[in-house]
Amino acid sequence: MVVKSSNRAPCLRSVQHEAEVLIKPKGCPFIIEYFGGQFTADENGEKVYNLFLEYASGGSLHHLIKKSDGCGLPESKVRWYTRSILEGVKHIHQCDYVHCNLTPENILLVATTTSCGSTSLVAKIADFRLAKRTKEKVGGSRCRGSPIYLSPEALLDKLQDQPSEIWSIGCIVLEMLTGKPPWDTCYYWKPQDFLDMLVFYSPKIPAKISKEGRDFLKICLAFNPYKRLTTEELLSHPFVAQSIPPEEYNGSSQSDIASVTLSSSSEEVTVL
Repeated sequence: MVVKSSNRAPCLRSVQHEAEVLIKPKGCPFIIEYFGGQFTADENGEKVYNLFLEYASGGSLHHLIKKSDGCGLPESKVRWYTRSILEGVKHIHQCDYVHCNLTPENILLVATTTSCGSTSLVAKIADFRLAKRTKEKVGGSRCRGSPIYLSPEALLDKLQDQPSEIWSIGCIVLEMLTGKPPWDTCYYWKPQDFLDMLVFYSPKIPAKISKEGRDFLKICLAFNPYKRLTTEELLSHPFVAQSIPPEEYNGSSQSDIASVTLSSSSEEVTVL
């Protein structure tokens, strides 16, 4: 089990919000499991909120991609993880929520026993701090989430709905296949140039990717959000429909676990 703790007001609210959201999809095998939350006091007597979550023994998808050294993951693995991600996001959407921050860092890998008795890694959606109701409008001038995974309509018009999540999934799948982020930021020195690229272009899909993979990505990364398929429709796509679990998982050492590190100094994650 992992305990996510926070005592700073803004982060405290976001962690409590995460707990409220996680109650809805509870029991879905493709969403990180939520065991509950409680208030405690730290050594200074300040109120701390603790979130009890499932431990991801395989670390994060970001960590796995990084270990590929820019080569990407085998397509058989990508197909399997993509199916898991689609199943998780489908369940989130059925609960009338939009995640708003689908990135490789927020997809964790959990060891699961298959029907054959072997152990493989399943991708599970995590970090619901930015999640919102489907029809809820995003307030303020900034949209939620990591820009390089956000859809053009999310960046331009602050529209973050279910089709926007499909674009994010496309970016993640592309990164799994290539080992590189969907956008190369090295060539954009001015922030406005980079923003224009994100808003007016789609990521390039390499020819080396299989025909089924390229077709899947073109659907996800369609510039027009109305041309993107739903998670349920994508689950019938040949790229994922016949996917099978990757080879047996032998576990990973504590030094390999990336999922227990948070960038925010006002939040702590403890593995129990």
